[in-house]
Amino acid sequence: MRNKMTFLVFLVLLIIIGFLFIPFKIALVFYEENTSNQIAFLPLNKGDTFQIIFTHSIHLKDVVEKYRVTEGLTIEQYEIIYEEFGIGMPSNAEEGATFEYKDGKYHITGLNNVFSSMNIRNGKTVSKHRLVWKYKNSDEEHIVRFNDYFEPGAWYRVVVQRISLWGYLKGEKIHE
Repeated sequence: MRNKMTFLVFLVLLIIIGFLFIPFKIALVFYEENTSNQIAFLPLNKGDTFQIIFTHSIHLKDVVEKYRVTEGLTIEQYEIIYEEFGIGMPSNAEEGATFEYKDGKYHITGLNNVFSSMNIRNGKTVSKHRLVWKYKNSDEEHIVRFNDYFEPGAWYRVVVQRISLWGYLKGEKIHE
């Protein structure tokens, strides 16, 4: 009887540990620089989209970079929108993409830039970065300011990955 009880306790502990550490939820995860120190995460699913909007440090106009979560859990950039040319702003579209001017803004659509991770610096001088996301089965957009979660001037490595319950507990969940 004692062996059965010990086995059951061991089994229950193993199940609890499994629930804590087995990755089950897809998220956009922000790590401090090149470390494994998870700062924040945004729960997303395959096909969900997000945008990073920042104010260009020279011409002080918003630049919108649009991304989607791919089936392979990578980040695909599919569009850029901006109002003025300047340092770092493309002057034309790459092959397969479309460059057009509409409603007072330049749009480069049809991009297929795929990243396993991205490095993002939260602005220090002009600290107006925003994160916007939309779930694929919803028309509602959600928006937060980077400064609500991230230190101005700091940089972060961003990846899409599955996280465990422990990952949920380690970082701060991004929400409106």
